[in-house]
Amino acid sequence: MKKLLFTAVVLCIAGLTFAQQAGFKRTLLQTNDLSISDKVVVQAIAEFGPGVAAGRHTHPGEEIGYVMEGQIEIKIDGQPSQLIPAGKTFFIPKGLVHDGINTTSGTSKVLATYVVEKGKPVATPAP
Repeated sequence: MKKLLFTAVVLCIAGLTFAQQAGFKRTLLQTNDLSISDKVVVQAIAEFGPGVAAGRHTHPGEEIGYVMEGQIEIKIDGQPSQLIPAGKTFFIPKGLVHDGINTTSGTSKVLATYVVEKGKPVATPAP
């Protein structure tokens, strides 16, 4: 059981650290199993420098975000862009290709909560 939990945490961390752009940082806060079969919840803080993007990616589950500081533009393929200012939330459904971009001249911070499939990377780069 400990080995399985360790593997899940390593995969989550690997998924959170993919394509770390200059000026973009994700800090893992927690990873926990859920009562829903084969699902885990992962929480992280994403910090974006001025004008910095996270990079196009997908998740094997949902992303629920809260902009703590600054403003983020959320671009989901096939949908209009959304500007999310500090104090507001956003939701990204499973598997959709998306990106988040800081549209301010200062740092933007997001509290991201992912409800994803156990054993899969939290995020996967998209072309």
